[in-house]
Amino acid sequence: TNYSQKHKRKRNTIIMTMKSFLLLLGAAASLPQSHGFALTQQCHRNPSVSSSSSLLQMSSDGSADHSSVRIMVNGMPGPMATAAAEACLRKGLSLSPVAMTGPDIEPGTITVSDKISGTSAEVRLIPATDDGLEEIASSLAGLREASGDANVLAIDYTHPSAVNSNAIFYAENKLPFVMGTTGGDRDQLMEDMQSRKAFAVIAPNMGKQIVAMQAGLEDLATKFPSAFAGYKLEVTESHQKTKADTSGTAKAVIASLKQLSDDDFDLEEDIKMLRDDESSLAFGVSEDALNGHAFHTYTLTSADGSVQFELKHNVEGRTVYAEGTADAVKFLATKVGSGMEGKVFSMIDVLQAGALE
Repeated sequence: TNYSQKHKRKRNTIIMTMKSFLLLLGAAASLPQSHGFALTQQCHRNPSVSSSSSLLQMSSDGSADHSSVRIMVNGMPGPMATAAAEACLRKGLSLSPVAMTGPDIEPGTITVSDKISGTSAEVRLIPATDDGLEEIASSLAGLREASGDANVLAIDYTHPSAVNSNAIFYAENKLPFVMGTTGGDRDQLMEDMQSRKAFAVIAPNMGKQIVAMQAGLEDLATKFPSAFAGYKLEVTESHQKTKADTSGTAKAVIASLKQLSDDDFDLEEDIKMLRDDESSLAFGVSEDALNGHAFHTYTLTSADGSVQFELKHNVEGRTVYAEGTADAVKFLATKVGSGMEGKVFSMIDVLQAGALE
């Protein structure tokens, strides 16, 4: 009996430690569990287009009804934008019949299909030229008339060089958006959106578990600055060859690790970026994931080399980011529909709201 009581006390201590750790990461204990990075979602058929009020309605169970929301996914036929569009279908959202594509891509219509839910949608891609942007702005008026002023939103997975100009286009056309594209001038981006009181979710990473990790690191850096003083930081990140910029996730994590270590790590010079197949394979990436992966390793080593800490997060495929993006746009639609003033949110806001499924 004494042994059982002692064992029970020990087990409870471990459970409380785990709860404290989850709170430290900013993740609620009630968040649904996932297996690795492959999240299983409940799927719904696409609703047909119909006229609705400008604000989101509530369903019978008290949750926001997104059946009238239309999502313009910009950047298709690029793989990340296409994956985000498929995730939107999988989560019961409808796609806008028009979307922005690169200025060098010929206009045309594609079919976006989600194999899990069996839903699909045709989307006309319009190049982001001056004439194309005028056509998209004109199309927004028709979409809003059919769906409601607050029910048309955008997702951006375009190119780092287009981040700032696209965001200004969205803000000036009062189009709430989720910016999944990394790169661009991020400080200017935030300044432009805040000054225009735009509705947006802007984040370097859309994956739930990675967002939770980032939140935890930010909290650690705030509570225990210089806890790793004197430690040397090394960072290696590998992505598919088509990724044009340094990982935004790596930059965010490094900012916290620098605060913890006081290391003079240079974001432009010291990150080891892998963008060729041979190096990525040697880094542990599976051959079938070479065209879509994100592997990161951060190492902190003491001055005398006797102590080393290593943090890794490796993702193969795009599902975790696509699912998080769809959750973010649903979160944003609810905020827009509430009638509140425009605001820029982060993925940590989405996570804290319990909006990541």
